[in-house]
Amino acid sequence: MALSGLTAREILPDDAGRGALVGRVWRPDVGGPSVVAIRAASDGDLRAIDVTARFATVSDLCETPDAAAALRAAEGADLGSLDAIVANTPPDGRDPGQPWLLAPVDLQALKAAGVTFATSMLERVIEERARGDLAAAAAIRAEVERLVGRDLRRLKPGSPEAMALKDVLVAQGAWSQYLEVGIGPDAEIFTKAQPLSAVGCGADAGLHPDSHWNNPEPEVALAVSSKQAIVGATLANDVNLRDFEGRSALLLGKAKDNNASCALGPFLRLFDETFTLDDIRRTTVTLEVTGTDGFRMEGTSPLAEISRDPEELVGALMGRTHDYPDGAILLLGTMFAPIQDRHGPGLGFTHVENDRVVVASPELGRLVNRMRPCDACEPWTFGARALMRNLAARGLL
Repeated sequence: MALSGLTAREILPDDAGRGALVGRVWRPDVGGPSVVAIRAASDGDLRAIDVTARFATVSDLCETPDAAAALRAAEGADLGSLDAIVANTPPDGRDPGQPWLLAPVDLQALKAAGVTFATSMLERVIEERARGDLAAAAAIRAEVERLVGRDLRRLKPGSPEAMALKDVLVAQGAWSQYLEVGIGPDAEIFTKAQPLSAVGCGADAGLHPDSHWNNPEPEVALAVSSKQAIVGATLANDVNLRDFEGRSALLLGKAKDNNASCALGPFLRLFDETFTLDDIRRTTVTLEVTGTDGFRMEGTSPLAEISRDPEELVGALMGRTHDYPDGAILLLGTMFAPIQDRHGPGLGFTHVENDRVVVASPELGRLVNRMRPCDACEPWTFGARALMRNLAARGLL
């Protein structure tokens, strides 16, 4: 399904004129990326203002006290209408001589929290018991729900009540490593992808070609400074291979980290008087999948139902035992684990090539991607060395 026709209005937050939005744009004229502030011109047209001379990287901006105010005060060159940049972003029909949109983060570590919602926790248990076999999932799902129940939302991880449930499940032979991180005292934090490897809105997102049971994971991702300050948020699709992880938890790296398997965007919204962590706690992330086969699926993930507060997850990410000098992006997890049958009764959901996936929230906009085999996506060739060389050549270091 083509991504052509994408517009700025389609992907921006509902209150786009109020928020402090930062993005990254590839500039063919300088052979590298620029950090941009999204601002309205006098005629109301939204423009991409290159502020790289003030903030060479988004990581630099996130280390700045009151990053939103600093972004608003930064001066820079007008790179043109945001509509034109967004329209030029999808790889099909792109003019390589004109700018296009990138993921809105750069040097930060790309981390994720797993099993943070009761629904997705139970699906992980099902994956584990099915050993990656999609056809076995339906019967196992019924058995797991009989043993554990479906509503674990009020159970605080690590609490005496949670530990009492653990004792019961262990006695019944029903305990799981996913229940351990879902209701136990320690959160699961893993590396989703490498810095600079995320794809942005309008790009193709990648599925491992050997996977036959996989799904999108619509999430909110927090931008965290090296000093553990949460400075903003963006949307994420934590593309997941259920068959690989179901075969063995030791395949988590292969299930999660492949070319183009981390999609972020469309912009990073910095915290200010219009947008705070409490807005994140109250938001609902929605998902829409549309296939060329006529398939359509929708879902929601209310952040209010998360089992660990975002600040608690950030505390598990970094502190005296984990330093991130360039900051980190932390995907908060999802409660959405699709089980809607697509290929026949009891076979559940899996992606088909060219699925169009939209992850959205009113405060953060819409992250739009097309699903393709990861070896058919645009290759990732511009890493940290290339970025440093490019910025140095432009006199920005």
